[in-house]
Amino acid sequence: MNQPAARNGLPSSIRDDAVHLAIRLGLLAGLAYWSYLLVQPFIPILLWGTILAVALYPVHQQLARGLGGRPVISAILVTLASLALVIGPASWLAFGLVEALRWISEQFGEGRFVVPAPQEAVKNWPLVGGKVFDLWDLASSNLAQALTKLAPYAKPWLAAILGVARSAGGEILKFLAAVILAGFLFIPGPRMVAGLRAFLAHVVPERSEEFLMLAGETIRSVSRGVIGLAMLQALLAGLGFMVADIPGAGLFTFLVLVFGIAQLPSAIFLIPLIIWFWFTRDVTAATLFTLYIVPVGLLDNILKPIVMGRGSRTPIAVIVLGVIGGTLAHGILGLFIGPVVLAVGWTLLAAWMQEEVGHPEVPGAEESPLLPAKSARQQISFP
Repeated sequence: MNQPAARNGLPSSIRDDAVHLAIRLGLLAGLAYWSYLLVQPFIPILLWGTILAVALYPVHQQLARGLGGRPVISAILVTLASLALVIGPASWLAFGLVEALRWISEQFGEGRFVVPAPQEAVKNWPLVGGKVFDLWDLASSNLAQALTKLAPYAKPWLAAILGVARSAGGEILKFLAAVILAGFLFIPGPRMVAGLRAFLAHVVPERSEEFLMLAGETIRSVSRGVIGLAMLQALLAGLGFMVADIPGAGLFTFLVLVFGIAQLPSAIFLIPLIIWFWFTRDVTAATLFTLYIVPVGLLDNILKPIVMGRGSRTPIAVIVLGVIGGTLAHGILGLFIGPVVLAVGWTLLAAWMQEEVGHPEVPGAEESPLLPAKSARQQISFP
């Protein structure tokens, strides 16, 4: 039989198949994009809920065994405990930040931002008392005028920052939704991981089990040793700021949280804050505040080796990028999501690159804490 008539050098049957394939791909791409638009508002909640489920699953598993094999009751108890942490301390932290930023915005907006004048007792300080008093007095008289002139330029930026802070209420609702979602993921978690394991078996068949284990261990390592410790440190510091009646306590507490997650030393602003406290308060109050806030500032250095073993293999630069990128992309909730997601991505990428060059381990870790012994990899439960 003769071949169908060709047009542009191609048989009509091949041309028709190409057109049909293009139509199918176009419809599939349109459906995928539409689905993404529908799911996009819930992506931060889904990510944070999954991270919480993975991080808290060992707690749920141990509690279920302690309750005589009752996973449903265990999931409810863990969820309620997590909700208590979000509704209480996290809400106080978020709304304290809003109040502090609102106060700063009002000061700049109305041109009332002033530096308090130093006390006469500063002159009596040995060696540096006179110079410190003169510099402080100059700042209290002239710096206020300079800041007032800058207020019209700073006001739009402060308004934008305040707008982000005002969304704290919505972010708390997202936290609550993510915690509740994590509670629902505890029970079907092993089945979901089995499905993910089957998917990875098609993508990376040789190392699907190891990649799944790496992802789970990285989530736990970063969520406990970075985010968990930063939240604990921020809450303890916030209590000290509140008892000491420090202006803008919510803002300073939030800075402790951000610096802790970003793996930066909070001493950068805690030391000036302690010095200011000694300048403005009596000796007894300043001594008590110093004795409390210094150990709190060093808390992460003390507990991190205990919580994270020999330390995380994720570079600090990856954590910092995750903090900044996550916050810009998803607001306050992204502050917690970004470091975890980037840490998982970096760990899996590093493991894959080492496989390509013939080294099966993560760089610089012959016995990495993220990689258990081979015997332990034979049976990997919900990460």
